[in-house]
Amino acid sequence: MDAIRNTVLEAWMTEHGYSSNSLADAVNRAVEQLTGHVGGLDGSSVRAWKAGRVTWPKSATRTALEVVTGLPAVALGFVPRGRPSPTPAPSQQEEPDMKRRTLVGGIAAAAAAAATPGTASPRRIGMSDVNRLNKRFAEIIASDHRHGGQPGIEERAAALADEALNLQNAGSATQRVRSSLYASGAAFRSSAMWAAIDGRRYDVAKAHMREAQALAEMSGDQAIKFRIWSHAGTMYRHMGRPADACAANDVARNLHLTRRDPLFASLGLARQGAIHGTAQNRTDTRRAFEQAQDAMLRADPADHRPVWLLAFYDQAELDSLALSAYLALGDYPTAEYHAHRCLASLRPHMVRSRAITTTRLAHALLAQGAAETATATAMKVPADAATRHARVSRMLQEFGAALRATAPRSATVQTWTEHTTTWRTAA
Repeated sequence: MDAIRNTVLEAWMTEHGYSSNSLADAVNRAVEQLTGHVGGLDGSSVRAWKAGRVTWPKSATRTALEVVTGLPAVALGFVPRGRPSPTPAPSQQEEPDMKRRTLVGGIAAAAAAAATPGTASPRRIGMSDVNRLNKRFAEIIASDHRHGGQPGIEERAAALADEALNLQNAGSATQRVRSSLYASGAAFRSSAMWAAIDGRRYDVAKAHMREAQALAEMSGDQAIKFRIWSHAGTMYRHMGRPADACAANDVARNLHLTRRDPLFASLGLARQGAIHGTAQNRTDTRRAFEQAQDAMLRADPADHRPVWLLAFYDQAELDSLALSAYLALGDYPTAEYHAHRCLASLRPHMVRSRAITTTRLAHALLAQGAAETATATAMKVPADAATRHARVSRMLQEFGAALRATAPRSATVQTWTEHTTTWRTAA
């Protein structure tokens, strides 16, 4: 007898925006939270459910699926062993679109009734609400790449995090939607944290970090946990506290996610290398960047990853972190090498990163005695970044001080002084 398709599950997946692969990933994560072991499903497993080849998943998988959907397995069209499968009526075969709409409406109504028996159905919060928030989040990330470190970016990200939390109490939702809202709130708060770090507002950054960590725990999302702890490591590195930086970054690197995805492992190793550079650990710095490069080469570009990671971490960012590390170590030729590699591969919209890398290249050149070339390089930094970005402004001030110490009363110093005057006028 031919297997009967599970049209109920198909309808639920369509309503909530799941593909076979994304549902498999979500169930695998839920299995890991429930059992401590990663689930072994893939897209073909879900396709077998939809095709009716598997009518009653294994116990742990079934429980995880119920956590993701917020519905019992039988409400998703699965049939317990020993119970006959229903035979589709002719009308179901002839009018699949109408059947799908009926099923979707029935599932939503059943879930709402279960949530609030005897009362009017509350507003239903769905993935479309989460997606709208995430679209606005992408706009904040784009603004951060252009300007970085601005209080306005921090405020917008924090407000978006509050909005995600408010949605939690605005109506009923599946467990998957609630987890996604917590994950989105954590991501938004972590962006506020990063903007504060980039603007050297460290006390504010710590407050954002604490809220982001709490939201990340409620979401169960390992990717956002990685991001927050990795940001914490960077914050402590900028504060000159390498031991704390290393401990925070180790939390990120020890998440199981880094064993599943080499790109996350690469970022964790590259940031560890930057921390070792600050701590003057030359051998550990070199080893960390070698391992980070190897992991990046092993990463599959086609794998699904969160937008915040894809928006910034690539070969250019790896070289940027190496530039920072070797500059701190005083290995200026190696720092210059990584600066040129970074600038050659930076994406056009990475305005903030280009300004930082150009400034660091100027420092590396000046330390090697090339004052004129270093000054010409520093003068390429746009006035907007030079005057409005806290990190860039500080590095350029340090460059000017080093230039005056290296070549006092020279024409190069005069050129630099006149150039910085135009920045102040533009500001």
